[in-house]
Amino acid sequence: MKKEVLIKKFKMEPHPEGGYFVETFKSDVKYLSTNQTLYSSILFLLGKNDISHLHVLEEDELWYYQGGDSCTIIDIDEKFNIKTIKIGLKENEFPQYLVKKGHIFGSKYIGETFTLVGCMVSPSFMYEHFKLIKKSELKSKLKEDDFLSIEDMFIE
Repeated sequence: MKKEVLIKKFKMEPHPEGGYFVETFKSDVKYLSTNQTLYSSILFLLGKNDISHLHVLEEDELWYYQGGDSCTIIDIDEKFNIKTIKIGLKENEFPQYLVKKGHIFGSKYIGETFTLVGCMVSPSFMYEHFKLIKKSELKSKLKEDDFLSIEDMFIE
């Protein structure tokens, strides 16, 4: 199957961080103190050379491998330690991965076709709680080698 077929089949749209997405589920349970619901979930697709640029959320995000090739997630914790995780079903890959709230993260696809993942955010995703990270915000906080290893993950 080709990336374009999946985008059309699931009526996906470009995501501001990169790649393509469609919201698939949103809880009916609402928090009284906010506009958020208990959770929201999307399908997220990256094609050849696509990158989900580094960003941060105020909520946890649970990633699920769905199909295609594996996906690489870059997860930077609050102490600016970088962890690289492969989501998939091959040896040394994981079918799920939790990105904790406040962690800076992004993902990339290096193959020739696509990777398809599901992402559930709890409480639900809100654009007001989403922030793209600029190079200038991380350059002085990371070791030079670490910064160079993720330099292609910034939107600017």
